[in-house]
Amino acid sequence: MQKPLILVTNDDGITAPGLRSLIHFLKDLGEVVVVAPDSPQSGMGHAITINSTLYSKKVIIDKEKGAPNEFSCSGTPADCVKLGLQELLDRKPDIVVSGINHGSNASINVIYSGTMSAAIEAGIEGIPAIGFSLCDYGWNANFEGCKKVVQTIVREALTNGIPRGTVLNVNIPKTDGGDPKGIRVCRQARANWKEAFDKRTSPMGKEYYWLTGEFELLDKGEDTDIHALDNGYVSIVPTQFDLTAHHTIQEVTNWNLNE
Repeated sequence: MQKPLILVTNDDGITAPGLRSLIHFLKDLGEVVVVAPDSPQSGMGHAITINSTLYSKKVIIDKEKGAPNEFSCSGTPADCVKLGLQELLDRKPDIVVSGINHGSNASINVIYSGTMSAAIEAGIEGIPAIGFSLCDYGWNANFEGCKKVVQTIVREALTNGIPRGTVLNVNIPKTDGGDPKGIRVCRQARANWKEAFDKRTSPMGKEYYWLTGEFELLDKGEDTDIHALDNGYVSIVPTQFDLTAHHTIQEVTNWNLNE
């Protein structure tokens, strides 16, 4: 029997420790192929490259025997998945796994996340997909506590499948290498960013802006991803990419639209 084909990508770049750890965790579950950005692409959301050329090349980062095939890509995480599916892989992957992101993609962060947009791009193509994030922004974060979580969830997804039209947003609390308390399936917490711009002046006298902000939790529910993470649990949020607000269709239909 053929091993499951696992396409791996991220938004922090192909050399990011989170990605390198993810590759190591997945290599016993199937055949891993990596297509990842050649430089950091955090916060790119679902951006794609349409007004400039896109480049990709095969790279060797892990020189150990049995290391996976890896390709760097000049584009965004969504570009990486598109290019991987259309040009670089010789067969359709059984699953796409994105991450492990350096930092949380819980709650409203999912909207901005390149990590999750890569997973969503795969989901649009009908391929099971998962985005993994560790709630530690440090480049040298300890990812060992993610190993069992990644292997368990990916193994279950390969065995059971993921409902069509859905991808999984998985966030892992910072444990400094220890195991989380457990795994909870949650809903996305209601929250936003209270943003501001720090206005500065360059040495040449040119004004520029630096985006800042504070995360504002507006949800006290105990069934949310933020609550799970705050209490030491991994959160799984099944995330859909059909953005239709079905519950408001009738309300808007009742407007006087054709008079």
